[in-house]
Amino acid sequence: MQHRTQQNRTTGARRRPAVALVALGTTLALAGCATASDDSTDGAGGEGTVDVVVHDSFVISDEAKAAFEEETGLTMNVITTGDGGALANKLVLTKDSPLGDVAFGIDSSFASRAVDEGVFEPYTSPVQPALSEELAADDSGALTAIDYGDVCLNIDDSWFESNGVLEPVSLEDLTKPEYADLTVVTNPATSSPGLAFLFATVGEFGEDGYLDYWQSLSDNGLKVVEGWEDAYYVDFTTSGGDRPIVLSYASSPAFTVSEDGSSTTTSALLDTCFRQVEYAGVLSGADNPEGGQQVIDFLLGEQFQSEIPTGMYVYPVNEDAEIPGEWTDFAPVPDAPVELDPAEISENREAWIKDWTASVIG
Repeated sequence: MQHRTQQNRTTGARRRPAVALVALGTTLALAGCATASDDSTDGAGGEGTVDVVVHDSFVISDEAKAAFEEETGLTMNVITTGDGGALANKLVLTKDSPLGDVAFGIDSSFASRAVDEGVFEPYTSPVQPALSEELAADDSGALTAIDYGDVCLNIDDSWFESNGVLEPVSLEDLTKPEYADLTVVTNPATSSPGLAFLFATVGEFGEDGYLDYWQSLSDNGLKVVEGWEDAYYVDFTTSGGDRPIVLSYASSPAFTVSEDGSSTTTSALLDTCFRQVEYAGVLSGADNPEGGQQVIDFLLGEQFQSEIPTGMYVYPVNEDAEIPGEWTDFAPVPDAPVELDPAEISENREAWIKDWTASVIG
């Protein structure tokens, strides 16, 4: 998830809102600089190290990390591996010699593959919130939901108002003549939100109809770019581009709020969203599985969960976590996002991308 350093989002990365995120690069760099220690322990609450394998957009504050270490007596060693797709691949390839004790950042696009490969061992946290249980990847107990977010089309409200064009609402609207040449999305082969949007169209129109929908979009002047940054910061009209409809996140409008906090200049089309869930799991064969369990307990706790919206720009699963006021006012959670069974995604992801590329890119 390289987006926090303003790089293009890549496949398997997670979804983030449209904001200038350069400042967070320092936080990520610090998180990634921890070095592994050899004096791991298999005793809960004892001295030693717990190795936490994460994607490179994982953010934890110094205060939260210190709190974990004080509570457990363990040193948290954070090991970054690249974006979410790279994380999943590395965990599968190293399952017989795991990279650490616990992993965070496997999302619903890759969850089934990792579970089927035996990457994780079952663990149910005694502090698991109800929503985390509801968002379970399957019934194996191998993965624990930590956060979730929704990839959605966003619109520039001011553009539609000033041009006297009725704002679109649904996916079908984008194929209508009045919205010709107005939409920019990202390539599912190179972009996480692009992949999520592809899943949304499969979920909405089925395997027999999603390519027909994409053909209609293409016929209506759809623009496809490689990464989220290009779409939002180059082509979107709020950044000086000529496309007032862009693929982004349900949380993005919380970051285009006016100075007085009374309004936002963009909005998410909540009928176009695809939900992504991010999981943590104890790695099979870990040197310190008890420490890994303690990490999961901590990730579900109120302190870390309250950091998730501002640190990783997604929603926490703990209902007691603090949510920024801008999110409550301008980034509501979609009531009925499009969803696909993780097992179906795992089985068909590459074929869908291949077929999409042949149909849309040629």
